[in-house]
This record gives sequence, structure tokens and C-alpha cells, in this order.
Amino acid sequence: MGLLRRLTGKYRTLSIVGMAKNAGKTTALNYLIEEAMDEGIRIGLTSTGRDGETLDLVTFTEKPRIFAETDTIVTVPVKLFELADAGLEILRMTEYGTPLGQILICRVAESGYVQIAGPLNVRDHKRLCAEMMSLGAEIVLIDGAIDRKSIAAPGISDGVIIATGAVISRSMKKVVEETLHIVGLYSLPELPDGDTRRRILESRESDQIMLFSADGGARTLDLKTGLAASRYLDEVIDGDIASIYIPGALTLSVVADIHPAKFKHARFIVKDATRIFIESAPWQHLLKKGFQVSVLEAVKVAALTVNPYSPSGYSFDHEVLLEEMRRAMPDIPIVDVKLGGD
Repeated sequence: MGLLRRLTGKYRTLSIVGMAKNAGKTTALNYLIEEAMDEGIRIGLTSTGRDGETLDLVTFTEKPRIFAETDTIVTVPVKLFELADAGLEILRMTEYGTPLGQILICRVAESGYVQIAGPLNVRDHKRLCAEMMSLGAEIVLIDGAIDRKSIAAPGISDGVIIATGAVISRSMKKVVEETLHIVGLYSLPELPDGDTRRRILESRESDQIMLFSADGGARTLDLKTGLAASRYLDEVIDGDIASIYIPGALTLSVVADIHPAKFKHARFIVKDATRIFIESAPWQHLLKKGFQVSVLEAVKVAALTVNPYSPSGYSFDHEVLLEEMRRAMPDIPIVDVKLGGD
């Protein structure tokens, strides 16, 4: 059974997230499209931006195009409709606007290359995916055309497929470590239901740092972000503080001046793991000191795809890379998108 068939029963929408440029995100998408054709699964294809063009509009380098099979449901802005190599049948003109015109939901009448795009905000993306499924898509694949962090946010899709590979580092060990770090962040525990969670979700000041004491007390700091506020946080976090909600980015600068002893009794809370910008080595160092983090929404990692080739000209033995990834993350489906899947 192919990867997509295994995932179709568990997820209705899946985002494909690249850990870095050239990690194989579009290659992974094309791999899943081929699987869908082989397995007889009718898929929907959309994007958080624009994808499928022959030239990367940021780096001006060639990139893989998106080949859509007959009967696939795709979202195409008006200005990209005529650029499609595939034959497209318009099913619906939506209300979602983009810089490239209104989004059209189309059926691929004749297979070929296509450029896809979608709305930029989460609410419209969820509605668009629902429309695609109402028109016959069994599962919707969302290409992350903006960046790794934003597309992985839990509100975008039911789960994420992470594309990783040799482009991360010339060291296979480093590639595995960095991938495991991201999966670990996405697997952080959700803050359980209770008074603290309720107060954060209901607060009109949830864009500011909030402190919660063990006896149920709560107060808001006159700070909208933890950036450059580390010393102030160290001063206000005393033995009574049980948790700290950080509404923005959680970075090293947020916690750098907090005494390590305070990590053992004060848990940090963020909206989701995409708000955490701490690399693997310092993160592990913090954990050894007792650092604790919970999220309001977890990110579900559905699968990993690995690409053993780097555009810089080096590569790994694909069997060894798969073996090392599976040893590090045995509970996640992992496929090689270049050399024969799983």
C-alpha cells in the first residue's frame, strides 16, 4: 500500500512542508500525485501562494513543475489559467481573490503541467479545501509556497508531510538531527483543558505576555512580545509562577537571561510549534536545564519524505539515509521520493 493510500483514511487535508529550499517539497508533491494516479485516488491540489512555475521567483533557479493527472481538482487564479499546459474545466469561480486574480476551482480534463495558487489566510484556505472536497476530492494536498513555518501551522491542514534531505547539510548525522528536532517541536504536548487554557483563549489581551501562578492567579505584562524582555521576565518569574504564555515568537533572546532554576517550575506556553525559533543544539541544552514548553495546538506530522540529493552536487546513500531516519523516528512513515518510495 502506498503512502497516500495509508494517509487518505486519516487526513482530509495535508500540507507539504520543506525544511529548506530545495529539500524536495515539489518533488514530494509530484511523487504523491503519481501515487494517487496508481492508487485511483482523486486528489485536490492547492497552494498557500503560487507554485508550479518553471523558475523559482526568489532564487531564479529552475524548479520542478507540477504535473496534474486527469480528474484532479486544482485551484488556479484567473491570470494563470491560460498558462496551464493541462486541459482545465472550470467547475467554480470562487470569491477568494489573489494578486493573480480570482481563484478558479478546476477539474483537469487532460493531464499536463499546471500552476496552482490559493488564498493567503487560514480561514479562506479551510473554506477552499472544503469546496474542493465537495466537488469530489478525496484528499487535498496543500503546497507550502510561502515558508516552512507558516504552512505548518495547525489551522491550515489536518497534518503535515515534512520534506527533508541532503540540502540541510553535508553531514547525514546533522540532517537526521535537524529533522528530528523539527518533528520533536511539532510533537510538543498540548496544554490540557483547564483554567489556564481557558483564560488564554478568552483573553482580549492574548497578544501580550501572560503569567499564571500555581494558586490560579493571572496577570498580563505590558509587553506584546518576549523579544528583548528576557531580563524583565527573569525579574517577574518567581517561585509562585507556574506558566508563562508567549504570544509571539519563542527565541533564545526570550529566555537567555532567565535563571535556569526557574525553568523547572515555570512552563512556557506558545500558540503552536511554528512560533518556536530555537535551533537543535541550544534547544537540547535548554531541555537539559529543565526547560518545559506546551502548545495550544499541536502540529500532526503525517509522514516524512527524504531526498538524498543536494543541488550543490553531493548526495547520500539513499538506503543508509532511510535507515538512519527510520531509526531516529520509527513511528512516522518515511519515504524516499527519488529512489522508489518506502
